[in-house]
Amino acid sequence: YLGEGASQPARSTYPGSESVLLRSPGSPASLGQAKGIAQGSLWAPAASALMEEAFRVAWCGMMGLLLLGGSRLAGAIETGNAVSKDGDEEGQGATDPQTLTVTTILQDPYAITRGTELEGYCLDLLDALAKMLHFNYKVALVKDGRYGAVSSGGNWTGMVGEIVRQEADLAVAPLTVTSAREEVISFTVPFLATGIGILLRKDAASQGASLFGFLAPFSKETWTGVMVAYLLTCLCLFLAARLSPCEWKEPKSEENHFTFLNSLWFGAGALTLQGAAPHPKALSGRIIAAVWWLFTISLLAAYIANFTALLRSGDEPLPIQTFEDLVKQRAIEFGTVESSSTFQFFKNSRNPIHQMIYEYMDKRRDHVLVKNYHEAVERVLESNYAFIGESISQDLLAAKHCNLIRAPEVVGARGYGIATAKGSPWANKLSLAVLKLGESGDLDYLRNKWWETTCFHKGPDTWSPLKPQAMGGLFLVLALGLALGVMVALGELSNKSRHAAEREKKSCCSVLSEEMSHRFRLKEGARENPEKVKS
Repeated sequence: YLGEGASQPARSTYPGSESVLLRSPGSPASLGQAKGIAQGSLWAPAASALMEEAFRVAWCGMMGLLLLGGSRLAGAIETGNAVSKDGDEEGQGATDPQTLTVTTILQDPYAITRGTELEGYCLDLLDALAKMLHFNYKVALVKDGRYGAVSSGGNWTGMVGEIVRQEADLAVAPLTVTSAREEVISFTVPFLATGIGILLRKDAASQGASLFGFLAPFSKETWTGVMVAYLLTCLCLFLAARLSPCEWKEPKSEENHFTFLNSLWFGAGALTLQGAAPHPKALSGRIIAAVWWLFTISLLAAYIANFTALLRSGDEPLPIQTFEDLVKQRAIEFGTVESSSTFQFFKNSRNPIHQMIYEYMDKRRDHVLVKNYHEAVERVLESNYAFIGESISQDLLAAKHCNLIRAPEVVGARGYGIATAKGSPWANKLSLAVLKLGESGDLDYLRNKWWETTCFHKGPDTWSPLKPQAMGGLFLVLALGLALGVMVALGELSNKSRHAAEREKKSCCSVLSEEMSHRFRLKEGARENPEKVKS
């Protein structure tokens, strides 16, 4: 509405409305027109204002509803995108973790029963892997109680068979990684390294060793070296006595008492710390005798010390040190777990010793093969039986049963791995997790936790025979002394030959040659005086 004094027309425009032109009273329109307009426009401003206000309110309300609805719709879309993104980014985080079926086998300490529950090394390992990879699991014992081998019908048994038939997703157990198993299932990287060893009972292993137990302080190589040193010393003493002029004295029918037999007797007397006649008179012979006495005193001291340590330790050297020793003897039977990877190892090996072991076990299959480690331990403890199996498991058995011991030799390096179905994506995930556990030291912690020993030994834990390397310096001193004694004997003979050559007007070489021929041509150590021969 425009009051008096308004000089300009007003145009009100609404969406969908017509324009209304308003004029002032002083406009040049005719009076009649002015009256008509005045009468018609008297209510126009009020009606237009009401219509404008109503339309504005309606328009604002409609836009508000549209904006509110659009806001809620946009919020719903954003929320849906966030859930989808979380599911993409965190994988199983938005849904329940996958539950895997795990098969295992009862074997201490990998899986053992405590009431109605299972525990052990493999259960702790499985729990650590589940926390790292965010999965649930349920464990079941293998139905046939076997690890896994090909049956006569061509089907796989044991845990390997359950993985192949998809009855289980994982096999977490002391399952050895082999090429035959790798063809039908997938393995992770090994979580334990092992090999094939021999488990024996200590008293059964030492049977027959007490007869020559006095030889135990030295190894075979050391005893061989001592015998060679003894013979070489006696030979050098014999040569020095023959070469040195001091051993040839008056009367004119000279006799050298250091025959080779007498030299052997002298050397043997020194070994027992007892003097034996005849005694050397020449400097060369005395040098050899002194070095030999030093050698024998040191040798006897080492023998007594090591023999005392052997008796105090209570350990006797095992007559079965290697698989070759096991094959050569007949007093102790030996075998392994039937249809195990160990049995297959000897079956497929081209080593002659391994082939002999396989033939022995195959011919006596019903008598020497056992079903599991528990039966193997009972048999080793109760009879003359040697068990061939995984060395890492044998170490645990020897730690728990103090009467058991594992032979030193280990063959067929291998490892325990977690088995999955062929081509399963869990193989790579579990391998990475196992590597991380190894790098963080968790695998070592589990090993120390479950491989605790209950056998405590007083005194030294280990004992071994003395080897030549430990006595190398002693043999070197003896060799230098023998060489010095022979060289001194040659010097003594050369000096006498030089004086004789000057006296007889002969060349030194000819006189030396004559002396050598006379000294080693004698029978039973006697020779006639050259002056007597001339007469």
